[in-house]
Amino acid sequence: MIFADKLIQLRRKSGWSQEELAEQMDVSRQSVSKWEGAQSVPDLEKMVRLSKLFGVSTDYLLKDEIEEVDGAPAEEESPLRQVSMEEAQRFLSVKAGTAGALARAVSLCILSPACLIFLGAASEVPVWGVSEALAVGVGMGVLLALVALAVAQFIAIGGKTEPFRYLERESFETEYGVRGMVQEKRENYREAHNRSTVAGVCICILSVLPLFLGVAAGGGDLLIVAMVDLLLLMVGAGVYMLIRSGVIWASYNKLLEEGEYTREEKAGRSASGAISTAYWLVVVAVYLAISLPADRWDRSWILWPVAGVLFAVVRIIASGVARGRK
Repeated sequence: MIFADKLIQLRRKSGWSQEELAEQMDVSRQSVSKWEGAQSVPDLEKMVRLSKLFGVSTDYLLKDEIEEVDGAPAEEESPLRQVSMEEAQRFLSVKAGTAGALARAVSLCILSPACLIFLGAASEVPVWGVSEALAVGVGMGVLLALVALAVAQFIAIGGKTEPFRYLERESFETEYGVRGMVQEKRENYREAHNRSTVAGVCICILSVLPLFLGVAAGGGDLLIVAMVDLLLLMVGAGVYMLIRSGVIWASYNKLLEEGEYTREEKAGRSASGAISTAYWLVVVAVYLAISLPADRWDRSWILWPVAGVLFAVVRIIASGVARGRK
């Protein structure tokens, strides 16, 4: 094990972040990041301070072949999967290539009821000559076509990313130089990620403005419905930006095992995932139970944005359950 991996292991055993270790060593977080990324090595004085801080010998820190701490054998651990530089670069390339497709698929799901909503309102305007049967038939046809296209995208993306699924579920170790490469790429992408996040959130917040303007203008039901469709379009655009940027950013965190992908978080993810899956199954069941008997697909769509907002609460509960099981 090289020095960079030993430092990461010792820091995590102590329960410190890079920032906290940097404060202990009177250095910047970037310095600690470079040590752990095998981009640089601390000088002798700092190496001695590290050995005292973690209670290990300097020989243990400096010599790759020594795997003992304070003369006692280190705790035996099951061998972790090794991620090579080539595999890490291939993973980042796949995630960057599928991020846009995934974002488009989610946006299609958001936009899928727009045609049904508009035609449902148009069928109530006699001069348009749109029958209710035609509105439901065409609207449902467009909705199902868009959802089918989105599902096809999800399946295709899943096939491309499946070989790397273990990065989300298992603990692993990266080979020499991988961590430094990923950290550098993440830092280079940070500004673009922040811009996309801010823009996406702002668009989603401002998406309700057309609806308010339509109500303020005293427009009829058709104008209000058109504003609702514009709202869905803006939400779809905002979500596209958030998901595309978020997927790329998450790919860096997965390789670094940081953020939502620490080893502790992975251990509790199964419970969180089960609760989230059950939640969305219940939402779908409620949506169908409301929509089918009354045949009011043009109004029951409101369940989805409400469910999306409540999902944040469900995630918090799921995370709490996961932590309680540790």
